[in-house]
Amino acid sequence: MRYALSLFLTAIVLCVTTSPALHAGETPSVANTRVYFINLKDGDTVKSPLLVQLGLTEQMGVAPALADWPDTGHHHLVIDSPAPNPNKSVPRHEGHVHLNMGQTEITIGLSAGQHTLQVVFGDYAHVMHDPPIMSDVITITVQ
Repeated sequence: MRYALSLFLTAIVLCVTTSPALHAGETPSVANTRVYFINLKDGDTVKSPLLVQLGLTEQMGVAPALADWPDTGHHHLVIDSPAPNPNKSVPRHEGHVHLNMGQTEITIGLSAGQHTLQVVFGDYAHVMHDPPIMSDVITITVQ
Protein backbone atom coordinates (compact mmCIF):
# COMPACT_ATOMS: atom_id res chain seq x y z
CA MET A 1 0.00 0.00 0.00
CA ARG A 2 2.78 2.45 0.91
CA TYR A 3 4.63 1.61 -2.33
CA ALA A 4 1.50 2.30 -4.41
CA LEU A 5 0.93 5.58 -2.57
CA SER A 6 4.56 6.56 -3.14
CA LEU A 7 4.26 5.85 -6.88
CA PHE A 8 1.02 7.81 -7.04
CA LEU A 9 2.56 10.85 -5.32
CA THR A 10 5.65 10.65 -7.55
CA ALA A 11 3.40 10.63 -10.62
CA ILE A 12 1.55 13.70 -9.36
CA VAL A 13 4.82 15.56 -8.74
CA LEU A 14 6.07 14.67 -12.22
CA CYS A 15 2.83 15.84 -13.82
CA VAL A 16 2.93 19.16 -11.99
CA THR A 17 6.63 19.87 -12.52
CA THR A 18 6.64 18.89 -16.20
CA SER A 19 3.36 20.52 -17.12
CA PRO A 20 3.50 21.66 -20.76
CA ALA A 21 1.91 24.99 -19.77
CA LEU A 22 5.24 26.01 -18.23
CA HIS A 23 7.22 25.65 -21.46
CA ALA A 24 7.57 28.17 -24.27
CA GLY A 25 5.13 28.06 -27.09
CA GLU A 26 2.19 27.03 -24.94
CA THR A 27 0.85 30.57 -24.59
CA PRO A 28 0.12 32.03 -28.00
CA SER A 29 0.83 35.65 -28.79
CA VAL A 30 -1.53 37.74 -30.87
CA ALA A 31 -0.30 38.53 -34.39
CA ASN A 32 1.51 41.86 -34.82
CA THR A 33 1.92 42.48 -31.09
CA ARG A 34 5.10 44.29 -30.16
CA VAL A 35 6.75 45.77 -27.09
CA TYR A 36 8.85 48.92 -27.18
CA PHE A 37 10.53 51.65 -25.16
CA ILE A 38 8.35 54.74 -24.87
CA ASN A 39 10.91 57.22 -23.59
CA LEU A 40 14.20 55.76 -24.86
CA LYS A 41 15.72 55.15 -28.24
CA ASP A 42 18.91 53.59 -29.50
CA GLY A 43 21.87 55.92 -28.99
CA ASP A 44 20.33 58.06 -26.21
CA THR A 45 22.56 59.61 -23.56
CA VAL A 46 20.87 59.58 -20.14
CA LYS A 47 21.50 60.17 -16.43
CA SER A 48 21.08 57.61 -13.68
CA PRO A 49 18.74 56.83 -12.03
CA LEU A 50 16.72 56.37 -15.18
CA LEU A 51 12.96 56.05 -15.66
CA VAL A 52 12.23 53.33 -18.23
CA GLN A 53 8.72 53.37 -19.71
CA LEU A 54 7.54 50.31 -21.64
CA GLY A 55 4.83 50.12 -24.25
CA LEU A 56 2.71 47.33 -25.68
CA THR A 57 0.60 47.51 -28.81
CA GLU A 58 -3.17 47.17 -28.44
CA GLN A 59 -3.41 43.55 -29.55
CA MET A 60 -2.52 42.26 -26.06
CA GLY A 61 -2.79 43.50 -22.47
CA VAL A 62 -0.58 43.69 -19.41
CA ALA A 63 -1.41 41.49 -16.40
CA PRO A 64 0.48 40.42 -13.30
CA ALA A 65 2.46 37.20 -13.29
CA LEU A 66 0.40 34.13 -12.37
CA ALA A 67 -2.71 35.72 -13.95
CA ASP A 68 -3.42 33.19 -16.70
CA TRP A 69 -5.72 35.46 -18.70
CA PRO A 70 -6.07 35.23 -22.49
CA ASP A 71 -3.91 37.56 -24.59
CA THR A 72 -1.97 39.02 -21.65
CA GLY A 73 1.50 38.96 -20.16
CA HIS A 74 4.02 41.12 -18.34
CA HIS A 75 7.28 42.90 -19.15
CA HIS A 76 10.83 41.83 -18.42
CA LEU A 77 13.66 44.32 -18.85
CA VAL A 78 16.89 42.72 -20.06
CA ILE A 79 19.95 44.77 -19.10
CA ASP A 80 23.40 44.04 -20.54
CA SER A 81 22.43 40.42 -21.17
CA PRO A 82 21.39 38.34 -24.15
CA ALA A 83 17.70 37.61 -24.63
CA PRO A 84 16.60 34.74 -22.41
CA ASN A 85 15.99 31.26 -23.77
CA PRO A 86 12.44 31.33 -25.22
CA ASN A 87 11.90 27.73 -24.09
CA LYS A 88 12.34 28.46 -20.38
CA SER A 89 11.14 30.89 -17.75
CA VAL A 90 12.98 34.20 -17.81
CA PRO A 91 15.66 33.74 -15.13
CA ARG A 92 15.82 35.89 -12.02
CA HIS A 93 19.18 37.61 -11.88
CA GLU A 94 20.69 41.05 -12.15
CA GLY A 95 20.39 41.21 -15.94
CA HIS A 96 16.66 40.36 -16.05
CA VAL A 97 14.25 42.66 -14.22
CA HIS A 98 10.80 41.13 -13.77
CA LEU A 99 7.93 43.59 -13.78
CA ASN A 100 5.69 40.85 -12.49
CA MET A 101 3.08 43.09 -10.89
CA GLY A 102 2.08 44.34 -14.33
CA GLN A 103 4.14 47.52 -14.16
CA THR A 104 4.79 49.45 -17.34
CA GLU A 105 7.61 51.60 -15.97
CA ILE A 106 10.50 51.26 -13.57
CA THR A 107 13.33 53.46 -12.29
CA ILE A 108 16.73 51.79 -12.48
CA GLY A 109 20.22 52.80 -11.49
CA LEU A 110 22.97 52.13 -14.00
CA SER A 111 26.68 52.83 -13.81
CA ALA A 112 28.28 55.34 -16.16
CA GLY A 113 29.05 53.97 -19.61
CA GLN A 114 27.24 52.06 -22.34
CA HIS A 115 24.44 49.62 -21.58
CA THR A 116 22.12 47.50 -23.69
CA LEU A 117 18.40 47.23 -22.96
CA GLN A 118 15.68 45.01 -24.37
CA VAL A 119 12.06 44.38 -23.43
CA VAL A 120 10.80 40.78 -23.40
CA PHE A 121 7.11 40.01 -22.86
CA GLY A 122 6.34 36.89 -20.85
CA ASP A 123 3.22 34.95 -19.99
CA TYR A 124 1.83 34.22 -16.52
CA ALA A 125 4.74 31.82 -15.84
CA HIS A 126 7.51 34.17 -17.12
CA VAL A 127 7.86 32.19 -20.37
CA MET A 128 7.88 33.96 -23.73
CA HIS A 129 4.78 33.66 -25.88
CA ASP A 130 4.69 31.82 -29.21
CA PRO A 131 5.95 33.53 -31.25
CA PRO A 132 8.08 35.55 -28.79
CA ILE A 133 7.37 39.26 -28.30
CA MET A 134 10.64 41.18 -27.89
CA SER A 135 11.82 44.68 -28.63
CA ASP A 136 14.95 45.46 -30.55
CA VAL A 137 18.06 45.77 -28.40
CA ILE A 138 18.97 49.41 -27.83
CA THR A 139 22.25 50.84 -26.58
CA ILE A 140 22.23 53.84 -24.25
CA THR A 141 25.07 55.80 -22.66
CA VAL A 142 24.81 56.78 -19.00
CA GLN A 143 26.71 59.95 -18.06
